Amino acid sequence: MKIKASSVAAVIEEFAPGNIQESWDNSGFTIGGPNKEVRSALLALDCTPDLIKEAAEKGVDMIITHHPLIFSPLKRVAGGSVVERMVEEAIKNGIVIYSAHTNADKVLPGVSGLMASRLGLKEVEILDAEDENIGLGVVGQLPNPMMAEELLSYLKRIFGLKIVRHSKLLSNKIERVALCGGSGGSLIEKSIASGAQVLITGDLSYHKFLCEDGFMVMDIGHFESENEVLLLLKDILSKKLPNFEVRISDNNNNLIYYH
Repeated sequence: MKIKASSVAAVIEEFAPGNIQESWDNSGFTIGGPNKEVRSALLALDCTPDLIKEAAEKGVDMIITHHPLIFSPLKRVAGGSVVERMVEEAIKNGIVIYSAHTNADKVLPGVSGLMASRLGLKEVEILDAEDENIGLGVVGQLPNPMMAEELLSYLKRIFGLKIVRHSKLLSNKIERVALCGGSGGSLIEKSIASGAQVLITGDLSYHKFLCEDGFMVMDIGHFESENEVLLLLKDILSKKLPNFEVRISDNNNNLIYYH
């Protein structure tokens, strides 16, 4: 059954309104428009050439990603960059591309809230709040106080991690933690002010690992901290649009490789 792409977007934006995205973001439709009729969708964290190829080969006419394909304005579409070539391929194959990025980050049940649920945090609230239910990051209490080494092991088990980058270990038990999916280095001061002893996030630069006494950071990776949002989007779309086929892509892969 075909439906308008706007109907798919409306379901997502009921959960994560597009108008709350950050000013620098580019969530929403980037290729194709809301009036295009679509039959099915692939979900992935990032738009990649392999994702577009998969959609084209399987006759999928909509791609829904967390990260937008286009962040900065394109001056040309002439095949000179990987983004230009993806735009060309999507248009050639009639594929609509839509993203829900910081709007899915800023709602409490969204990216950071999912991290909190996975860790079993209690008394969860928005870390950098714009109002009661909207803002970046979350903060809450661990189900049980843990030493830093215990928390690191817990993170590796819960998120399926092989490594965690972290600052100098705290010597006392950790009770209150802040979380931010993706890149949360800008929230260190907010985390300290909230009473958190740890900020768990991704994409931390080198100098962010020099922390104030009584505080530390743990970097679990950008992809690893956000990937669960795809399961949530799939569940929301499947329940609201039961006749619309939606699945997570076979090519939903971390852009970072480790050797």
